[in-house]
Amino acid sequence: MVDEEQIWEWLAEVPDPEIPVISVIELGIVREVVLKGDAVVVTVTPTYSGCPATAVINFEIERALRDKGVAQVQMRQRLSPPWTTDWLTDAARDKLRAYGIAPPVDGTGATGVVAGRVKRLTGAGVVVACPRCGSKHTQKVSQYGSTPCKAAYQCRDCLEPFDYFKCI
Repeated sequence: MVDEEQIWEWLAEVPDPEIPVISVIELGIVREVVLKGDAVVVTVTPTYSGCPATAVINFEIERALRDKGVAQVQMRQRLSPPWTTDWLTDAARDKLRAYGIAPPVDGTGATGVVAGRVKRLTGAGVVVACPRCGSKHTQKVSQYGSTPCKAAYQCRDCLEPFDYFKCI
């Protein structure tokens, strides 16, 4: 019989399909694992409602568990609270940087109180460090990068283009 800890370890081996250097665990989208009789119930919070990788992620989680001998896998979706880039692990941030993607700037994806009202902070004016050379002399080229969750940037020092994982 398998236990929940083993399931979490197996899920830590399932890569995100858009950024294969980080796992779905490091991404912070697996919210819960529950054993229900012979079934494993995995609850996932998508990074955002329109993420095209959500179906692939669910498929890969289910396939990984079945490959480990789990006969019954149930996938559930939890939308509240919504996923935030604050759920990325420190290891994921380091792996993103090493892969050439600037990780989200801490605290810019959270909600805050502006003029007495709760608002989603947009990250406007955020300084994004180049993942290649570390320079903070960078500029946003486009709000959209290789995927909708990333923005295209360029380093003004090393001149290399790179993606920035936008704060959500």
